[in-house]
Amino acid sequence: MHLLKIPAPGIDQQREIAAHLKAQLATVEEARQAAQTQVDELTQLANAIVRDSIAHPDTETCLLGEVLDEVKRGIGASWADYPVLGATRAGLALAKEPVGKHPERYKPVRVGTVFYNPMRILIGSIAMVDEADAPGITSPDYVVLRGREGVVDSRWFYYWLRSPLGEQCIASLARGAVRERMLFNRLAEGEIELPPYPVQQAASRALAELRPMKAKIEAQLREIELLPSRLLAQAFQ
Repeated sequence: MHLLKIPAPGIDQQREIAAHLKAQLATVEEARQAAQTQVDELTQLANAIVRDSIAHPDTETCLLGEVLDEVKRGIGASWADYPVLGATRAGLALAKEPVGKHPERYKPVRVGTVFYNPMRILIGSIAMVDEADAPGITSPDYVVLRGREGVVDSRWFYYWLRSPLGEQCIASLARGAVRERMLFNRLAEGEIELPPYPVQQAASRALAELRPMKAKIEAQLREIELLPSRLLAQAFQ
């Protein structure tokens, strides 16, 4: 039996290191909470912009199926030219899994396209390709749609769908378990309070300005979340 010898500082130095590390970790946690609060406030601001646009006196109640167009056709032979994109709770992301056996059936997701995982929409797995995003393709199992031209601004709709208003609509359409598939024909049965198109566009421009701010804060948050492991590694070097 071999004993592993680990050099250790004296007990007083150990206590000093532990106290210093505890203070550093507390500071990191404060920074993490502050960054998360900023992200939450931007989300609330986005929800408020959508809610205020709906308060317009000319807002009308419409069926989603009457104002949205589903994208059904696959990308075809050019599938290899595009990244595979997915929808997460945080929005747009590169898909974790490679293309399947029939890549030509993957659906194109271009600027202004909203798409979601029909098995995970109830927990917010919804995404949109915005102007700063590269177009891609997504799984043929995903529901892909666009706002009807001149009727629904896709960015405005994306934020509506992720807002409490959209969540309420989705919840009202869910008839079974959380894992139930919500395909487009089910979503089409939902109702939306739709403000005039120019009002949507004005709100959409305001929403577009929030995106880079949120992305910057989220990048800072990711860096902050890496700090505890770095501090621990440094303490034990």
